[in-house]
Amino acid sequence: MNGIKLFVGLGNPGNEYEDTRHNAGFWWIDRVAAITNSKLANESKLFGYAGKLRNEAWLLKPTTFMNASGRSVAALAKFYKIEPESILVIHDELDIPPGTAKLKKGGGHGGHNGLKDIAAQLGTNEFWRLRLGIGHPGDRNEVINFVLHAPSKNEMQLIEFSIDDSAPLLDSLLKGEFEAAMLKLHTKK
Repeated sequence: MNGIKLFVGLGNPGNEYEDTRHNAGFWWIDRVAAITNSKLANESKLFGYAGKLRNEAWLLKPTTFMNASGRSVAALAKFYKIEPESILVIHDELDIPPGTAKLKKGGGHGGHNGLKDIAAQLGTNEFWRLRLGIGHPGDRNEVINFVLHAPSKNEMQLIEFSIDDSAPLLDSLLKGEFEAAMLKLHTKK
């Protein structure tokens, strides 16, 4: 079974978005880069910050805005011949409470414009997703405002907990041990 060759954290570029809920995927990539001593550099031809992870895989933070994330993912995947089923997209998830992370393969985009663009650019939605719960504002009309604002201190601690919980799955994900990774992640201690 093939493991993950490309880890993509979703977010929006720029200081004004750095602390917003929509950047949870960037936070995950930053944590993994720190843990593994991986260096990311701005790669203009890949439309993102990219770096090697232990010579086994790539880390990527697109520098496009969220709704154009697929441009960066497709550029790196095409250049390095990485199949969609070997891609893991880490993103914020409204339908999961803060503090919870879920791993799954495929599925719809659930209104997430980053996922929608990645599926369109890759020509399939059969890539892996690590969904970091950010909670829901309770009103559909408040979603855009919600994701583009910083979480409360308590919510941020919970989101960081879900990142701490999911980052150690790296080795399982690299080896393609998805069942084991899901079991660890989805089973509450």
